[in-house]
Amino acid sequence: MSPEQAMTIGRQAMEITLMIAAPLLLVALVTGLLISIFQAATQINEMTLSFIPKLLAIFTTLVLAGPWILQVMMDYIERLYASIPWIISG
Repeated sequence: MSPEQAMTIGRQAMEITLMIAAPLLLVALVTGLLISIFQAATQINEMTLSFIPKLLAIFTTLVLAGPWILQVMMDYIERLYASIPWIISG
């Protein structure tokens, strides 16, 4: 395997990782921001208040985006397995 092939595989893996993680991280960020605004407006300073809404939001996002995430991962894995002969011979 050449260094270019290794870099290509690594770059693709990083892109897939960011693509899969982005929806979950964005939902957690927005939920945390909304809870923080609510806490600031009501002056409730409970650190554990944001845990359950974030957990529910991430779970809902995972249920809704789960098929897409699975499809993206399966496509990448299929491409990676299909390229094994090319990697070995190259």
